[in-house]
Amino acid sequence: MSLRHVVCFRFTSGTTSEQVTALADGLRELPGLIPEIAAYRVGPDLGINDATWDFSVTADFASVEDFLVYRDHPDHQARIEALVLPITEERVAVQFAT
Repeated sequence: MSLRHVVCFRFTSGTTSEQVTALADGLRELPGLIPEIAAYRVGPDLGINDATWDFSVTADFASVEDFLVYRDHPDHQARIEALVLPITEERVAVQFAT
């Protein structure tokens, strides 16, 4: 079963554009480091609608096992620790079959 993983973040007050850029740049490195990622898109909200989240990640995987490799991968975990957690107030995620 292939699946899509979608995550949305709301940032803490005072998060800078430099921090958001560093987050996006750091996450965009992951497909080159984790071959189990089939497709990967990240980016900040465009501000078109009210009541949206600040940033999103969408990742596709060929299998649940590939997703679990990504989820637990040290390079992914390091970016969560260094780039995500310091600026994240809220996080939501969903995985669904594609």
